[in-house]
Amino acid sequence: MLLSPTLDPMGQAIWDYASTGHAGTLRVLSSTFDDDEIPVPTLFRTELQMPALERMALNLCRGHVLDVGAGAGCHSLALQDRGLEVCSIDISPLSTRARTLRGVRDARCTDFFGQELDGMRFDTIVLLMNGLGIAGTLNRLPSLLNRCKALLVPDGRVLADSSDLRYVFEDEDGNFDWDAADGYYGEVDYQMQYKNVKGEPFDWLYTDPMLLASISKQCGLNCEIVEEGENYDFLARLF
Repeated sequence: MLLSPTLDPMGQAIWDYASTGHAGTLRVLSSTFDDDEIPVPTLFRTELQMPALERMALNLCRGHVLDVGAGAGCHSLALQDRGLEVCSIDISPLSTRARTLRGVRDARCTDFFGQELDGMRFDTIVLLMNGLGIAGTLNRLPSLLNRCKALLVPDGRVLADSSDLRYVFEDEDGNFDWDAADGYYGEVDYQMQYKNVKGEPFDWLYTDPMLLASISKQCGLNCEIVEEGENYDFLARLF
């Protein structure tokens, strides 16, 4: 489902910055965490400004690349600069307009699960900035991984990062304080607001490495944890 501009705070923030060089505050609301902000310029970072795990992911990209949830297009542009062919997708018309303005050659406003991609095949699929989160909930993660598998060439790869939120629920002694009856601890709800534009609440998934490996195996994919970051984040290669 594509986003209406009236319900797309991130897309509006991206378009403002892309078209004027300035943007207001992009607020992130959640019942799990304190209210936060996303500095809009970070969505326009260059490769040199990217975290180490993102740069590592770009180094592992090969062939025809599908950049899922491309936003302002920082990864798409970095991959283009490396000479790779990139299909850059997002469900936000405003973000897609911004990517085109910035020089992304194949910027599409389309859903990862939509029919437009049916029949296409990619050597690499990238899901960065906690990109596995688009699954929303744990029970929808297999659908996401199976969709990736269907869009890959036989020797293709998925490069995705996520974060293990276990640390959020550990006490000072390292005991894990979470009731399994409440579901998986990596399922988070978010809502964003930019100026007078407030988006609909949405679910977002953070997964731990062991669980990702287990579900990947169920979907017929191998999972290699390429690198772990300093903040409980990690980069995975699925193939």
